[in-house]
Amino acid sequence: MQSENSKMLSKAETELIKAIRSLDFGEVRVIVKDNRPIRIEEIKKSIQLTPDDK
Repeated sequence: MQSENSKMLSKAETELIKAIRSLDFGEVRVIVKDNRPIRIEEIKKSIQLTPDDK
């Protein structure tokens, strides 16, 4: 049951939630335009570098 202050999710918002739930772990960037998510960017690779002085 929806309260008076709640709103139905748009198709894009539903897709966003599904994409987030499908991640085992990681990081995503959500691009928003006109108050709506329009694109998700998933970071594929991150490499930690060690400094030369160690």
